[in-house]
Amino acid sequence: MKNLIKSLSAFQNECPIIHKDTKGHNYTYADLPQIFNTINPLMKKHGLCFSQLLENDGIRTILFHVESGESLETFTQIPKVKLGSMNDYQAYGSGVSYFRRYCISSILGLVTDKDTDAAGTQVTSPNNSSLTTKDLKELESVLNDCQSVEAVKEIWDTIEDVFKTDKRVIKLVTDRKNQLTK
Repeated sequence: MKNLIKSLSAFQNECPIIHKDTKGHNYTYADLPQIFNTINPLMKKHGLCFSQLLENDGIRTILFHVESGESLETFTQIPKVKLGSMNDYQAYGSGVSYFRRYCISSILGLVTDKDTDAAGTQVTSPNNSSLTTKDLKELESVLNDCQSVEAVKEIWDTIEDVFKTDKRVIKLVTDRKNQLTK
């Protein structure tokens, strides 16, 4: 593992922050081409490569050190969710893309924009009027399909910062976390 860790450390020291330029519904994110354009040249430089395999109901992400063959891997279950007007195949494809981004970001230790998790206590604001009842029901449905606190945290990370102070959003996320930890 020594070679992999050394190369991963060098990669992390050189990899820039990847800015979230792609707009989703009420949030922004770094899409796969944007992530790959940033990481691929640096991974090659530091002798790293990866593979992401669909297995059962999830995705296995494997990071390799090219010369030594050392590897590090993780498996994440992809929850089956209904997304708006998407059919089952489209919703699953969306989930695959979503978890590919988060799994590769996690295993490489990528930073996508400013990390505000440790910035202190968030001040909750009144209900954010730009969130509709439909938006909240969709969020609640996605959260209810989460089978772990980790999955809830991954959903939280995709929510645009302005909505993270909305009391209704905070309540939905907190309630689901509490349900999963009982």
